[in-house]
Amino acid sequence: MRSNARMRELLRATGVFGLSHQDIPPLFREVAERGWSVTASGGRVLTDLRPETPGRYVDRLAEETTVNGRGMTDYDLPAAPHERTPLLVRRCLAYVCACLREAQEQFGDSRVRAYVSLSCADTDEGLLTSNVTFCTPLADVRPCIPGLEQVRDAAVAEISAEDCRAWW
Repeated sequence: MRSNARMRELLRATGVFGLSHQDIPPLFREVAERGWSVTASGGRVLTDLRPETPGRYVDRLAEETTVNGRGMTDYDLPAAPHERTPLLVRRCLAYVCACLREAQEQFGDSRVRAYVSLSCADTDEGLLTSNVTFCTPLADVRPCIPGLEQVRDAAVAEISAEDCRAWW
């Protein structure tokens, strides 16, 4: 796993072992269970997130990250950071692991990567929020998060199916 210092700190403070489907909100669980599709351009996208009308994208990275990207459900979580943070981190990682496992089974490889970011919302409450997306890194396309290790304003990580084996 590649990550920045803020993500490593969050992971150390959160119990991320023993993740399961129970950690994933029901709608996200359904997305993971329904698996993946391949677009006309060769993009790997989660089937339930695929739009009915194909969009126009600059490249495959833009297509995959746009279609696959979602903010993780957090409206039902407590506001207190010491309660909210570990639950949100576990939700994100459990969803990531379920989706990456499905991708590996369906495509027969582990090229799909998950990108998780956690940061405080720009609101009066400043609650911790998160975003998860997936893409297949390509040699001729810029990385999903350039300079990931140097990001300072959020906790970010690039996660592979192999990384999930330690948590699931």
